[in-house]
Amino acid sequence: MKKIITLIFALMIGFASMAQTMESSSHSTAGYIKSDGTIENSSHSTVGYIKSDGTVENSSHSTIGYIRSDGTIENSSHSTIGYVKSDGTVENSSHSTIGYVKSDGTVENSSHSTIGYASGVKKEWAAVCYFFFKL
Repeated sequence: MKKIITLIFALMIGFASMAQTMESSSHSTAGYIKSDGTIENSSHSTVGYIKSDGTVENSSHSTIGYIRSDGTIENSSHSTIGYVKSDGTVENSSHSTIGYVKSDGTVENSSHSTIGYASGVKKEWAAVCYFFFKL
């Protein structure tokens, strides 16, 4: 019996570590991002994907944008819609600051008000989810 309880506990920890939680400013769960780039809503329904090549897809696998290696965010037509700087600053296509993704995962708007938390999520992925594509 002790082995079964230990196994169940280990599986629960394993499943919990498979996805990073995205939260609202009040710490309620807004969604999840799995390590493979699958984006889920708070009910664990898949709403999108971020592929290893930076392609952003909706739940039907239609391409809705791209994340370039330099932090440029593009829409499906390859028009630049924003930028994610190495320091976590998020800019629109005109280079106006629209927000920040802090190193601790805190997501802020341009006025530095907290709009969410994405601890352990790549800053580009967090920026895509909070600022650019409403998945």
